[in-house]
Amino acid sequence: MIGPKELPREIAPGVFWLGDCLEQRANGKIYHTYNAAFLLVGNDASMIIETGHPKDFPKIEQQLATLKKGLPPVKYLFVTHQETPHAGGLGRILHRFPEAVLCGDISDYHWAFPQYVHRMKSLREGDELDLGGRKFVVVEPVIRDLRTTWWGFDTKERVLFPGDGFAYSHYHEDGHCGLFAEEAISLDIPEVSAVFADRALFWTKFTDMNLYVNRLQYLMDKYDVQFIAPTHGLPILNPKVTLPKIKEGLLFGSSVPESGTESDPIHTKPKKVFVKEDD
Repeated sequence: MIGPKELPREIAPGVFWLGDCLEQRANGKIYHTYNAAFLLVGNDASMIIETGHPKDFPKIEQQLATLKKGLPPVKYLFVTHQETPHAGGLGRILHRFPEAVLCGDISDYHWAFPQYVHRMKSLREGDELDLGGRKFVVVEPVIRDLRTTWWGFDTKERVLFPGDGFAYSHYHEDGHCGLFAEEAISLDIPEVSAVFADRALFWTKFTDMNLYVNRLQYLMDKYDVQFIAPTHGLPILNPKVTLPKIKEGLLFGSSVPESGTESDPIHTKPKKVFVKEDD
């Protein structure tokens, strides 16, 4: 059995996974989730993608320090959307890396950080940043947490950065921390995907998730995605194996009632519900 791994870990050449676990309780179990950040390294410039949870900044700063020696300077910061687990360390990263330019949907950031307005660059779908030898492209955010959400894509290793897409928890007790999805062999991805949707993407219960699942597959095919680096979840190194489990989790989570809170006297894992239609 593979034990927990320490971060940073290299997902693909020049793509590093940063961050730490965040504990939460659901269904009578202790789940962990990541509010991950990533370092994307080109020949001429590096980019930090997401900022991690505010509590994780000291650890992320330490992780970056172990990587940045001999690497190109951090010139770009991309945040998928303006929510604490994604943008909570934004000000400190801009302070720590004075050459970095914040990119993406920059709505409202000028109110929080007026001193950095000159270091903000608005990007939309199709816009590119050249890091030297690889480009970062802004792509369609199939699953949005906020209206300002954008996803990103690395053209060299074909890595998708989907923010809240592909979001799921993992089990601390099973030693899943720091593992890639395919290494966590005991992880029930459909179940933990449904748990995360119940907690953070509740809107999925009020729409036809088949439309989103199909659109996810379209995006994967369009960009020939080889690796997936979700902000909340273990990185995926083999989408052909793991993507069907993510799809199952999204569909399952949208088809069952809310699982309730930890204050409920009875807390059981939600069961699949099958409805027999009349002829």
